Amino acid sequence: MSKGIFPVEKLQSIQTPFYYYDTELLRQTLQAITNEAHKHEGFVVHYAIKANANPKILRIIREAGLGADCVSGGEIEASVKAGFASNKIVYAGVGKSDWEINLGLDQDIFCFNVESIPELEVINELAASKGKVAHVAFRLNPNVGAHTHANITTGLAENKFGIAMRDMLTVISEAEKLKNVKFVGLHFHIGSQILDMGDFEALCNRVNELQDELERHRIRVEHINVGGGLGIDYAHPNRVPIPDFKSYFDTYAKKLKLRNGQTLHFELGRAVVAQCGSLITRTLYIKEGATKKFAIVDAGFTDLIRPALYQAYHKIENITSEDPAEAYDVVGPICESTDVFAKQTDLNRTKRGDLLAIRSAGAYGEIMASQYNCRKLPLGYMSDEI
Repeated sequence: MSKGIFPVEKLQSIQTPFYYYDTELLRQTLQAITNEAHKHEGFVVHYAIKANANPKILRIIREAGLGADCVSGGEIEASVKAGFASNKIVYAGVGKSDWEINLGLDQDIFCFNVESIPELEVINELAASKGKVAHVAFRLNPNVGAHTHANITTGLAENKFGIAMRDMLTVISEAEKLKNVKFVGLHFHIGSQILDMGDFEALCNRVNELQDELERHRIRVEHINVGGGLGIDYAHPNRVPIPDFKSYFDTYAKKLKLRNGQTLHFELGRAVVAQCGSLITRTLYIKEGATKKFAIVDAGFTDLIRPALYQAYHKIENITSEDPAEAYDVVGPICESTDVFAKQTDLNRTKRGDLLAIRSAGAYGEIMASQYNCRKLPLGYMSDEI
C-alpha cells in the first residue's frame, strides 16, 4: 500500500479527475539523472517535452539543468516560456511545418534533427531568407528493433522516422552543398519503454559502425544523439520509483566509441516524469455484473488514453480504503467499450466516493488528454502546492 504518499484529506476536496504530481520524487529523479550523467564526460541530457508539458513540471526540469527535446513548434514555445536556454533546445519530428522551422530559427535553437533531404532543403531556404545558418543533425534509421510495444518502436526500416542508413553519405554530401545549413551531428531513436539494455547496446554497435564508415570518408561528427527510450517499472511504482539510470548511462559509456571532443546527447521523457504522476479519480458506482464487479469511475480514456491505446498496464490503488481486497474491472464513463483502465484488478473493497490513484501516469497522461464527449481537460496539481 502507498496511501502514505498521498495527502488523502487534501485530495478529497479537489474536483476529480485530476493529476497529482509528487514534486519531491521528480526532483529526486532529476538528481539521479544528473548524478549519473555527470560521471561521463560529454554527456548532455535533454527532456522530451512530449511526455509532459505541464508548465510547473517544465520549470522544475529546467531548474535541474536539463535541455529540451521538442517535436513541434508548440513544444518549442513551451520550452522557451519555461525558461529553457535556446542553445539547449533540439527540434525533431518527421513533419516540420514552415512556421515551426521559422520559430526554431528565430530562437536560434541548438539543432534541427532532420529526417529527409526535402526537409533539409526547406530549412536551408528558410534560413537563407533570415540570413542565418541552421545547425542540423540527421536522424538515421538504424534498423534496430526494441523489445517494446509495436506502436512505440521507431528504429526499424518499416517505420516512418529517419533516413535510411544507405543514404547517410548522400544527405551529408547534400548538406555540404547548401550555404545556410551546417551538419553537426547524427540522431537516433529506437523506441520507448525499453528495459533491456541489450537494445541500447545494439544501437551503440550500429552507431560505431556508421562512425567508422564516416571516418573512412574523412567526415567528422561533432554530436551524437541517441534519443531516449529508457522505460520504467509500471508494476512496482512504490518499490522502483526511480529508473536504473546508472545502467543506462553506463551502457553507452562502455559500448559507444565516442571520438575526441564529441558530445553524446540523450532525450529522456518517460523515465523523468512517469513515476511522479498519478491520475486521481473518484468512484461513482459499484456495479455487480453476472460474473464480475465493475468500479465505475469519473476518469476515462479522455484523461489517460494509454490503456485504451496501447493496452498499457497501470497499477491502481484505492487510497481511501483499508478493507480486504476484491477484484474489479475499473472502467470509465466514456461511451466506448475500450474505456477500461484494468480488468480483474485487486483493490481494497471499494465503494461510491472512494478515491483511486492510477499510478505511473506522469508521462503521456495529462499531455494526451482530449475533450471527447465534450469532457473538460484534467488539471494538474503539484504536491508542494496543495
